[in-house]
Amino acid sequence: MAGAPGGGGPGPAAGEPLLQRRDSGPGSPEPPAHGKPQQGFLSGFFTRDQSCPLMLQKTLETNPYVKVLLDAMKHSGCAVNKERHFSCEDCDGNVSGGFDASASQIVLCQNNIRNQAHMSRVVTHELIHAFDHCRAHVHWFTDVRHLACSEIRAASLSGDCSLVNEIFRLRFGLRRHHQTCVRDRAALSILAVRNISREEAQKAVDDVFESCFNDREPFGRIPHTKTYARYAHRDFQNRDRYYSNI
Repeated sequence: MAGAPGGGGPGPAAGEPLLQRRDSGPGSPEPPAHGKPQQGFLSGFFTRDQSCPLMLQKTLETNPYVKVLLDAMKHSGCAVNKERHFSCEDCDGNVSGGFDASASQIVLCQNNIRNQAHMSRVVTHELIHAFDHCRAHVHWFTDVRHLACSEIRAASLSGDCSLVNEIFRLRFGLRRHHQTCVRDRAALSILAVRNISREEAQKAVDDVFESCFNDREPFGRIPHTKTYARYAHRDFQNRDRYYSNI
């Protein structure tokens, strides 16, 4: 992953899982919902086991953030297959999903994903981890700074820190708020999967923040909205055409 300390050439580091199945991965845990979890439209017509694959399918087909990442994964030699690389499972706690590097698989916590928008955000977040795993030798378990780098990128680029999400968290209006949110969400994600102190997690984030926050691949920009993500997808699709004309 560009910007990660000790990052190397392309390809995953073998045998280094980012997620242990009984946890639910390093994806940023969603804050506990107040009262009953909000149910998505599909939930009224389908069981939980049915609605997770259906929401996943819609996300893969329509979400512009996900389209950028799928194209980038394919371009990097890591094409994604829905049946092979995604798994809807029940998870402990209130974590929404995770990336299992040992199986090259994204786990979607069907008992915690509340609606279509939540599904899209989780898939985007975990695909950023998968993209980093594809393009760099990421030492997920042996170097917490590598994990911090990918969590910084996922928080910044996935929409985790969008204005709408921060308003729902009752946190907004601060100067340089996006950076503050990214730091906080990255540290929370590390604490969800590492038995370290908050100070250690925050130090790992601080150590790599500048380089990893400024690594905006494959979007080329921070896609604050779906419109920006659509522009990023268009630009990514036109990359080869541009370079072939140089």
